[in-house]
Amino acid sequence: MEIQSIDLKDYEYNLPEERIAKFPLEKRDSSQLLEYKKGAIHHRHFFNLPELLAADSLLVYNNTKVIPARLIFQRQTGARIEIFLLHPIAPSRVMTEVMTSKKPVIWETLIGNLKKWKEAESLQGIITIGEQKIVLSARLVNQELKQVEFSWNNSEIAFVDLVESCGETPLPPYLNRKAQEEDKSRYQTVYSEKEGAVAAPTAGLHFTEEVFASLRKKGIKEAALTLHVSAGTFQPIKVKSVQEHPMHSEQMEIKKETLEKLLSHSGKVIAVGTTSVRTLESLYWFGVQLIENRGNRFEIEKLTPYTKRYLLPSRTEALHAIKKDMENRGLDTLFGTTSIFIFPGYQFQMVDGVITNFHQPGSTLILLIAALVGRDWKKIYQEALDSNYRFLSYGDSSLLWV
Repeated sequence: MEIQSIDLKDYEYNLPEERIAKFPLEKRDSSQLLEYKKGAIHHRHFFNLPELLAADSLLVYNNTKVIPARLIFQRQTGARIEIFLLHPIAPSRVMTEVMTSKKPVIWETLIGNLKKWKEAESLQGIITIGEQKIVLSARLVNQELKQVEFSWNNSEIAFVDLVESCGETPLPPYLNRKAQEEDKSRYQTVYSEKEGAVAAPTAGLHFTEEVFASLRKKGIKEAALTLHVSAGTFQPIKVKSVQEHPMHSEQMEIKKETLEKLLSHSGKVIAVGTTSVRTLESLYWFGVQLIENRGNRFEIEKLTPYTKRYLLPSRTEALHAIKKDMENRGLDTLFGTTSIFIFPGYQFQMVDGVITNFHQPGSTLILLIAALVGRDWKKIYQEALDSNYRFLSYGDSSLLWV
């Protein structure tokens, strides 16, 4: 693949404030669904999804679970300190291990009112879990890097339990409102399982148990993977050369069971959301890395796919290489990180279709959509605007075919 010259102005569009969905619909699957296929656009509702997929399809979704990542503490002076969890540092950088830790943990964070918090100063809060009152302490261990150590006085309680009890739902900044009680459940997919995301994989918010029942009745298969969505997903592109945008790194988990489903599947693969796209495509490039004998560290850099090659392996060859590597290492789960940057010129290796919401103008996600459908992304978005679709995280949905 070659890197094309990209002018960000070509990926802007006018999004009126009133078209941003500030609140979710009462029923998840009643959202509108725009289907794009070979240049044609059709309007549906999300509950029609099973009718639009062939019976031999495989639906791949991201089962990450949003954590209430916004923690509020007060200094003795009364100053309010807001700590937003970004990335775990210790005792491990693996999200699952840190969330289940019953010993002190250290996180890289964003901190509101940082100037009023002295380095090494301990802040404390009382949290009630069941009938127990737990003292949660936060200590700023590195002001420059905004690293915070959290400790608590009960070794039977895991960090995730504390966060779930006292944290606030981290709504996207463009919603421009405080989180409400209903956001705890609505800003979460019905299949969320692995705690660690600070933003929801929003394409999955439309699914209901009824939709899944219809999909299964038709014979459509499912596979789960995990990408813990980071706050970097909202980071605007500020550089003139788009390729120089500092793509955020996100943690992934892929079970051998999912790998085997992908290997044995011969029909269409439909990714639920851009996070699933990024994970699946990253998986392919890990297979390429293994075939090229460049080590078995599952870490995909932002421009990895754009390294010039004369011949690329097939999807099956790449996945077989990964399966063999996992078997050699006795692994049931593959852990990795990705900063993959998908923009126009990218050739998709793993997905045939994508279910996704409507994204912010000039964002990395718009570039991914443009890589998928070409210049027709403008046609799709204008049609959605003209047809009163709701935009962004709590907005309506689309089914886009490669």
